[in-house]
Amino acid sequence: MKISMKKRIALAVLTLALSAASAPAQTKPLTQSIVLGETHTLASSVLKEKRVLNIYVPEGYSAKDTTRYPVIYLLDGGVGEDFIHVAGLLQFSSFEWVHRVPKAILVGIGNVDRKRDFLFAAQTQSDRQNAPTSGASADFMRFMEQEMLPYVQQHFRVNGQRTLIGQSSAGLLATQVLFEKPELFNRYLIVSPALWWDNGALLNRETKVTTASFATSVQVYLAVGKEGLAPCEAPHVMEVDANLLAEKLMNAKNKALKVTFDYFPEEDHGTILHQAVYKGLGVLFR
Repeated sequence: MKISMKKRIALAVLTLALSAASAPAQTKPLTQSIVLGETHTLASSVLKEKRVLNIYVPEGYSAKDTTRYPVIYLLDGGVGEDFIHVAGLLQFSSFEWVHRVPKAILVGIGNVDRKRDFLFAAQTQSDRQNAPTSGASADFMRFMEQEMLPYVQQHFRVNGQRTLIGQSSAGLLATQVLFEKPELFNRYLIVSPALWWDNGALLNRETKVTTASFATSVQVYLAVGKEGLAPCEAPHVMEVDANLLAEKLMNAKNKALKVTFDYFPEEDHGTILHQAVYKGLGVLFR
């Protein structure tokens, strides 16, 4: 029996429709964002600008929970800086089967002008020329004391334990805070500090943290790698300066000051931070 052209077309359309109906449905894959933390914008009257705080809270932190947590403050704490990998280290270190540190809140302080904020005013002309915006570290310290710390205390459940982490120029600032306002933090994790700034002027300053009259308990973890790789660094100068800082702190009359000094000969200025933070947090919270 011959089939007309119209019937052939109708049969073909029906066949295609049945094939489409029997084919597996193409569903859009379900996706969900991985949320690491929150970004808070703090309008600073001290610095006269908006500053970003990237904040990670531990698993279990919720409105129903009444637990209060220690806070770790991270200089160079932008998302494109050290916040993400340090948050990972903190999470791993606080796992129950690792338990190097207690669960803690991490506050990463994003940068605007790190040379301005981290470097005090230098007398050395070459340093001033290389970092023309430098010299406002005292203002940044006031920002931390008067605005940042109260903001975190007001908006998060904290227990009063505060740790400050800084490397390189941020390590110089952390050392300046330790020397000038040691009571702001209980623990200091200082990595390869740029103590060469202004011909090592900070090393020669007197500090109340080393005196017998300063009885507040303070812990310091200081680490340095094999330095001298950056253009601004003479070979081994940062290693020497870190040793001098360790010696100054270890010879303190203040018996409440606890100092640990580590040398990482297999790490350089660019690679030491991850290793030093992991080990340093374990030492400081031991």
